[in-house]
Amino acid sequence: MIAPALGQGAGYGVVLGLGMSFALGMILVTFILKRYNSELQTSEMFSTAGRTVKSGLVGSAVVSSWTWAATLLQSTAVCYRYGVSGPFWYASGATVQVLLFATLAIELKRRAPNAHTFLEIIRARYGTLAHIVFLVFGLATNILVSLMLIIGGSATVNALTGINTIAAIYLLPLGVVTYTLVGGLKATFLTDWVHTFILLVVLIIFALTTYASSSLLGSPSAVYDLLVQAAADHPVDGNAQGSYLTMRSKQGAIFFVINIAGNFATIFNDNGYWNKAIAASPAHALPGYILGGLSWFAIPFLAATTLGLAALALESNPVFPTFPNRMSPEDVSAGLVLPYAAVALLGKGGAAATLLLVFMAVTSATSSELIAVSSIFTYDIYRTYVNPAASGRRLVWMSHCMVVGYAVFIASFSVGLWYAGISMGYLYLMMGVIVSSAVLPVTLTLTWSGQNKWAASLTPVVGLALAVVAWLVTAKKQCGSLDVDCTGSNEPMLAGNVVALLSPLVLIPLFTLIFGMDKYDWQSMLTIRRGDDDEAAILDPENATSTTAAVIEASKEEQARLIKAGRISKIVTTFMAVSFLVLWPMPMYGSGYIFSKRFFTGWITVGIMWIFISLLTVGVFPIFEGRATLVRTFKSIVRDASGKGPGVRQQSTVVEAESVEDTTAQGYHTPTEKKELTV
Repeated sequence: MIAPALGQGAGYGVVLGLGMSFALGMILVTFILKRYNSELQTSEMFSTAGRTVKSGLVGSAVVSSWTWAATLLQSTAVCYRYGVSGPFWYASGATVQVLLFATLAIELKRRAPNAHTFLEIIRARYGTLAHIVFLVFGLATNILVSLMLIIGGSATVNALTGINTIAAIYLLPLGVVTYTLVGGLKATFLTDWVHTFILLVVLIIFALTTYASSSLLGSPSAVYDLLVQAAADHPVDGNAQGSYLTMRSKQGAIFFVINIAGNFATIFNDNGYWNKAIAASPAHALPGYILGGLSWFAIPFLAATTLGLAALALESNPVFPTFPNRMSPEDVSAGLVLPYAAVALLGKGGAAATLLLVFMAVTSATSSELIAVSSIFTYDIYRTYVNPAASGRRLVWMSHCMVVGYAVFIASFSVGLWYAGISMGYLYLMMGVIVSSAVLPVTLTLTWSGQNKWAASLTPVVGLALAVVAWLVTAKKQCGSLDVDCTGSNEPMLAGNVVALLSPLVLIPLFTLIFGMDKYDWQSMLTIRRGDDDEAAILDPENATSTTAAVIEASKEEQARLIKAGRISKIVTTFMAVSFLVLWPMPMYGSGYIFSKRFFTGWITVGIMWIFISLLTVGVFPIFEGRATLVRTFKSIVRDASGKGPGVRQQSTVVEAESVEDTTAQGYHTPTEKKELTV
């Protein structure tokens, strides 16, 4: 047993103290928004943040939600196993999904502007059977993601501080539940920005320490020399010349395919990403997701290229926690490469920074999952099948209950998996097997009018069955058993993930041939209704009649802009996806090129430059974008503190509305009622 670098007091201080600090901060922000921006916490605001979020906050929320514990811990683990190819395979294999999802975000805003979840869209188009099928797959996705967050985070907290793992499992979500209850989806956007900013700064510190200031490493040249020595001491099976400094890696390429298949499911089937698309202003959905995807790439790429390679370089040094032994496969799968490397680099300071890093990753993504699941239970189960006439107040109450209930459920489930010996790495590889067969049917729901309800309903179920058979049969043939080690190895997981993602390419045409092609007119999606308290924000009925014509005309113009944005999105995101998956890595893989010292230095430099650009894009840009609201709110606070009162906000004043069209497209009846969410 390796002694933790920090004491339990530090662990409890971060897990409880920092978590409660965020909760108290969110309570204060909610009060400020209510007092100075006249915002009401209706069911619509709780679940959709007013549908007016700008691109900067959308981008930071995407980055924060997609930066799980696995983003940091699993990426460094694959770097430790396969060398420099691992970070790229992880980052590119999980960036393209965010970029491609931008097209679905546009289609969602265009075809179902009042939706709260993607499952409402499924039900509006196909009816009850398909709704129940996708309900199961959607919740399974959320559960798998949440389990990875809690299991990976608690293992790291335990390794760094010695806190009991069970205690960490239950305490990590505590602060998240509190601020999510107070602020709803808006709370996730605001805290996501804070989390993202801190996380990027910590990663920059690690990178500059490793490649510039560390007395143990201190330059790309020093790291390069140690990696050459590491390959001589323990060459990588399947890598070109056994080197850690090549993109030619057989096992790395297998992981790349698994990563692509699994992450399509955890983007396209996760209601959390649909929540962000729903919350985004129509004009900001496309740039928000593109900025978020490109900014996110730098996080796993640089985190793993820094700390994964640092672990390989330093594990022969007495400062490394496992010295004189290499890390065990169990520790690597548990995600402990990153914390061990950080401790070797910076001692207790590195442990504290890692604890903060993992806490930010776990809590920000967990808040997204809490809102995603509470929205599903509230709108797709409670309002749909239990109480269709539920009031807005009742919907808010149900959302609160579901946030608490889901947190308790997922923590208890995590405890069971911990006792069963299921690690974060195992879940990460398995997730695509379980849920990827629903990806193509979900995509076609918004992009193809010909998919019939039977193809949509049966394809995920049959695809899951085929994927599980492929996974387990391959495991049985490869090693003769179905234990955790065998079923969690790369080849069985590859078989299951590929069958799950690609089987719908055969099943959907088959069911279309059997049951006939649909001719859907997209109209039923427009009947999805908002909560009845959405009208609470409408305080100027006198202008309703006079603006009706303007609203209709604005809706037409908004649709035209969304159609144009959809065309742009398809072209831009497809080009980016091909670049990340083919044009950049495949020539290097095919040639078997071994990095020279000069090339490796350039590789590292690109990563560091990229993460600084990410900091500007999703850390600084949201502040610039919301500067008018920030200034106005600050002036109101100063006025209030001086005893002059906050001032009277006229409801007839346009608040940061870019245009009448942008305002009315959000579902408000007059252009005077928009409350623009910025920071």
